[in-house]
Amino acid sequence: MPDRWQFNILARILHWTMAAMILTMLFIGVAQVASLADYHLLLSIHRPLGIAVLILVVLRFINRKLSTLPAFPATMSHMEREVAKASEYLMYGLMFVLPLVGWGMLSAAHYPIVLFGSIYLPWILPHNLELYWVLRQAHTVLAFLFFATFIAHFGAILFHTLVVRDGMLKRMVPWNISRQSAEPR
Repeated sequence: MPDRWQFNILARILHWTMAAMILTMLFIGVAQVASLADYHLLLSIHRPLGIAVLILVVLRFINRKLSTLPAFPATMSHMEREVAKASEYLMYGLMFVLPLVGWGMLSAAHYPIVLFGSIYLPWILPHNLELYWVLRQAHTVLAFLFFATFIAHFGAILFHTLVVRDGMLKRMVPWNISRQSAEPR
């Protein structure tokens, strides 16, 4: 039976693994724009990470739907809970859509999509430079939206951890905690 004070262990592992991957992806994306000399090297890291994020977000969403989620702290108002739920679904959506848009963008450019070594992904869209341009712009806008959503998520967790002190972060820490230590002091 899952601990009702925390997300299940798979959710916590996926959360922290994906957080590290996504932060890496965001920094690589910015570096790609800023450094044309290292663009292809950075892209060779960005592509497989993006596909890994796509795979993991599907696993994470399935796990979430099959799991009992911990309750929000009593300190959260109804409006805060609704905003938290909406932002979580927005992040899930962006974690799913961003890699697909990136894959589609590279497909439309007819750019070989090398995962690693001799393993290539198939093109999912026809070669079309106009479509590539639209998808590239969309990928950039969605990445900025994801970054803003991530910052809001991080800020809310910091606020609940440092100001409200309601144990919000304890729901997702990677180690197990007891019921008593989960309750705010």
